Parts: sequence; structure tokens; C-alpha cells
Amino acid sequence: METLTLSIADQIATVELNRPGKKNAINLEMVREMHALLDDLAERDDIAVLIVTSSDPRCFTAGADVGELHSRKKRDALSGINQNAFRQFEEFPHPTIAAVRGFALGAGTELAASCDLRVAGESARFGHPEVGLGITPAAGGMKLLMRLVGLAKAKELIFTGRVIDAKTALGIGLVNRVVPDNEVLSSAKELAREIQRNGTLAVRLAKAAITAAARHAGEHMNLIENLSQAILFEDEEKLARMKAFLDRKKN
Repeated sequence: METLTLSIADQIATVELNRPGKKNAINLEMVREMHALLDDLAERDDIAVLIVTSSDPRCFTAGADVGELHSRKKRDALSGINQNAFRQFEEFPHPTIAAVRGFALGAGTELAASCDLRVAGESARFGHPEVGLGITPAAGGMKLLMRLVGLAKAKELIFTGRVIDAKTALGIGLVNRVVPDNEVLSSAKELAREIQRNGTLAVRLAKAAITAAARHAGEHMNLIENLSQAILFEDEEKLARMKAFLDRKKN
């Protein structure tokens, strides 16, 4: 794999986002590798918990690769490229934990939210700045945020594009615990071991039942997100805003 690394020990699989120099921006190659890796891990008998983290202690992921988003069209939005990958985390048969340090913006917040639990370092920052680029969260972000923090707070964060710190994220229920940065992965593994001590099948069925119950109320949100993004991907304001963002990065 070029964008992900995997290690397995004591039935805990740890996947690291690994695009050095790109702030782990989620591109099509990373999405493809996520699909292949999760398909493989879901079939293994030596996995009880999956942890998702970053090889860069300064950044979980800055979000989707804007260079790719800028050129995506309606058909790409309707195919739900990132949405389908993150849905695999939701549906992964065993519990998943996001171990987050640094920025987790846009698709980064969506990836963390698609995991069952979130351990954040004190440096962690979450937010959905998509509207500032002329698009909306469309990888499950709107429904996931509503489930975790409630309707009113989700609207506030998405409409404003505000980035919040770890303490605020804990206060609104977006993360489960906040620890010093150098304890993020060890804390996530401690939580994983606590889960692992229980009956594997019992935990697996509990996850399936809770996920099904939570999803039922928002069963049409995937389609709504894709349709919204399909309209926006070819909108002139989106193209202009993303071009301005990419131009700023060059300077």
C-alpha cells in the first residue's frame, strides 16, 4: 500500500494514514486502499478491534484532496467515492476507534465520526469547512454529525465551517476522551483491550444492532448528500473557491 500502513498485534489492527507531505489528504488512491484493506480485515479471525490513526503526529488528515475535488463532476459525486469508503468503517464487523492528533478537517472529521469511538489528543481540531469551498460534507458527515452532537449543533458547525478544539469536541459529544498527544495511541489501545476482553461475537452483534438502529432514521441521507454534491461539483462558485484555495497553497 502507498497511502496506508498496517500493523496487527494481540487482535488489534492499527491502520495509519500515510501520505507524507500531503497532510494525509484523502485521495482516490487512499480510498481504493481503504476498500481493499477493510475487505481483507473483515474476513480475518485474528482481528477484534480496528484503530485508525496517522503516521504524522501533527495531523490526522486535512481532509479530502482539494486538487482532486476541484476537477470532480456530477457523476463523481453521485458515485459517493469517499462516502462508500467511510461507510465501510461504519459497517466493519468489529469496533473501530479513531486516534486523532492534530487537524481532522472535512473528510477527516467524517472519517473519525464513521468510527465507533474517538480518542483525541489535546492538539486535535475538528470541523467541516466544506461550505467555504462551495460544497457540503458528503461522505456521511451531515448524518454522522447529527447523530453525535445533535441537530442544532450540527447545523451550527456545518453552516459556519467553524473548527473546534478537542476540549470543545469532548463537551458536545464528538469525541469520547481527550488525552495528551503522546498518549493518544496508547489510550486508544487501552480502550481496544477493554473491548477485547468481552465476548467477540457479543460485541460484534451489539455493534450491528446499534448501527442499524442509528441508521434507520437517516436511511435516505446518503442519497441526499450525493445529490447535493452533484449539483455543487459543477457550480461556478465551487470552482472559483477551490481554485483560490489551491492558488494560495502554491504561494
